[in-house]
Amino acid sequence: MARTADPARREELLDRIVDYLAERGLSTLSMRPLAEHLGKSTRVLTHHFEDKEELLSATMRRLDERHRAWLRSLPGWDGSDSVGTIVRRTWEFQLREDNLPIARLIHEIEGLAAGGRLTGLVPELLADRSAFVASLLRDRGVPERDALRISTLVNSAYTGLQLDVLTTGERERVDEALHQLADLVDEWVEAAAR
Repeated sequence: MARTADPARREELLDRIVDYLAERGLSTLSMRPLAEHLGKSTRVLTHHFEDKEELLSATMRRLDERHRAWLRSLPGWDGSDSVGTIVRRTWEFQLREDNLPIARLIHEIEGLAAGGRLTGLVPELLADRSAFVASLLRDRGVPERDALRISTLVNSAYTGLQLDVLTTGERERVDEALHQLADLVDEWVEAAAR
């Protein structure tokens, strides 16, 4: 009889897989090199994940959980700071040198999903991102009808700015644009909450 996979070991394994993908990328993922990097056999991976698709799906869910937990842990998320301040904090955190691999992985996932290569595997991180940020806006008094619209606009602009700085390296120019976006978000939140 096959042993049941230990949930704690599976979560630890998923964290290591997320880190591996952040370092090496998703598009060239292969089970054997991944197992070797983890110091495991492919048999250990198939014990926890039925196939590569299940491994990818579980890994994206874990990336999503880690990312959302980090966002919720930001100072000010509880309502003590403006949304614009949280946007600026998120920007600084995600563009720190040690966090760039995760930011790049998220953008790789976005690109693969946009190209139709991750059908069924798109994590909540991408699919529900606007709803997630809209909840932050609703907590600040923005009506439902406005929260999702503002969130969609902010997420799209933020993603575009982040791609701009990652591809051009022009941090000063893009930072100025990000700060203007954060100011606009605060204006929109204030106007919508009236």
